[in-house]
Amino acid sequence: MGRYPTSGGPIARRVPEGDDRARLVCDACGFIRYENPKIVVGSVATWEGRILLCRRAIEPQAGFWTLPAGFLEMKEDPEQGARREAEEEACAELAIEALLAIYTIPRISLVQLMYRARLVRPEVAPGTESLEVALFEPKEIPWDDLAFPSVTWALRHHAEAPEGRDFAPFTNPDGDVGNYRPGIAARR
Repeated sequence: MGRYPTSGGPIARRVPEGDDRARLVCDACGFIRYENPKIVVGSVATWEGRILLCRRAIEPQAGFWTLPAGFLEMKEDPEQGARREAEEEACAELAIEALLAIYTIPRISLVQLMYRARLVRPEVAPGTESLEVALFEPKEIPWDDLAFPSVTWALRHHAEAPEGRDFAPFTNPDGDVGNYRPGIAARR
């Protein structure tokens, strides 16, 4: 079977022979379309101890604060993606320092790679997906207005992580799979 369907035939969700789960299969040519998790890349970026946050201009969770993050693009490595997202959302230039965490949100088939980074310069401005951006002292973080559980996790893990690159990346807190109700602030 090739990489792309060849017949334009009808597509049905069924378990292909030799597989263990339903896939999208072309009934005419047998092409199988595998659906895989999405990858999000982002960063906890700092300048002189202050942390960059962006107030979302888009759904989900418009109006809530988040870290600069978004979907990894095709043919882009994760660090490039994290730098691009910071540029798009906060007009920020980053220097990536270390992989901070790998989170999974099974409910929406999402894997998140979060980096520890520093801003190359302190000037930031809202991009098209942000209403505003700001650098927060850790004690000033708007915990009750954070968009997603993984933002809370990353901020906490950033505070817990030792300096340098010599630590294992953090993962979801025990038993937490990142569920939230849209429009309701993430719990701390």
